[in-house]
Amino acid sequence: MKIEGQIRIPSGCAIAAVISKDGKRFSGEMITNAMKPMHDRSNGLGGGFASYGIYPDYQEFYALHLFFDERATRKNCEVFLKERFEIVKSEIIPTRKIPAITDEPIIWRYFVAPLKSMLASMQLDEKEFVAQTVMKINTEMKGAYVFSSGKNMGTFKAVGFPEDVSRFYQLEEYEGYSWTAHGRYPTNTPGWWGGAHPFTLLDYSIVHNGEISSYDANRRFIEMFGYKCSLQTDTEVVTYILDYLIRVQGLTLQEAASVIAAPFWSTIEGKTSAEERQKLLYLRTIFSSLLITGPFSIILGFEDGLMALNDRLKLRSMVIGEKDDKVFIASEEAAIRAMAPDAENIWAPAGGEAVIISIKDGAY
Repeated sequence: MKIEGQIRIPSGCAIAAVISKDGKRFSGEMITNAMKPMHDRSNGLGGGFASYGIYPDYQEFYALHLFFDERATRKNCEVFLKERFEIVKSEIIPTRKIPAITDEPIIWRYFVAPLKSMLASMQLDEKEFVAQTVMKINTEMKGAYVFSSGKNMGTFKAVGFPEDVSRFYQLEEYEGYSWTAHGRYPTNTPGWWGGAHPFTLLDYSIVHNGEISSYDANRRFIEMFGYKCSLQTDTEVVTYILDYLIRVQGLTLQEAASVIAAPFWSTIEGKTSAEERQKLLYLRTIFSSLLITGPFSIILGFEDGLMALNDRLKLRSMVIGEKDDKVFIASEEAAIRAMAPDAENIWAPAGGEAVIISIKDGAY
């Protein structure tokens, strides 16, 4: 008889998030607690966290988190970075040795500002310049991988259970106004440090539970615009799609959600507002290759808030709760109760319904 741990669990993976709508910073202990009751949704092959507001002293600089396979790779990468950026601080990311996390790479961070001369010569704005630099390192520099590249935010991930990853990176010592977390149960792709969630580009981060059946079509389309999917997992493409739709194309979060989890044609036809009907038809037609199919629940983190979204049929679980100025999102209510035992207004969004939480204007 097959027992737990010996069978494929297609509904596996755990996601969670918490945000202060007032922009108040709090430690990573709360989001770590959320992952403990969802331990069995993971299998130890990937865990990770993203947090916003953790680098207030360097909030005007891009925080590049990198994995290196050896010292020589790091030195070569630093030479490349110095050609493109002013490096205002460079340091190893502090970790603690624990038995559960092994075979760790060299883990480094750089706080950088793009050189104005480079921006002028390449005729790029700084966000596009940073995005192109990340793609170049990740696809052309063997043994180096940028796994976080936003301002005043950072991603921390590894091969391990999320609770262990949190202890490894000492996340209780960081404070942010928004946190996301992921426990991985890989089904179709390998478990490795770069393949753990969250996946990020600039200040966008994605944690995902499910499978992207449309990955090949999505990847072929997005790679026409300079993105490179090289991390051996389907989730990576979701991050690039949202960066393309929101930053490059200028869509709102709701409009981007209406692309990747587009309403069914019958739903669009049933809209009473002609303007809304026309907009949804336009988005579904123009960006048809970016419709994501398959079971998924995702949480998008960004500088100003969070967005939670299920696939149109809601084939993956996700619940939301509130308490005071905080909003909680998780795969299970138990995870929300671990963060706030007296959380209120627990509810489950419908399939394809985007839930967007923004911090108050000027709060942070």
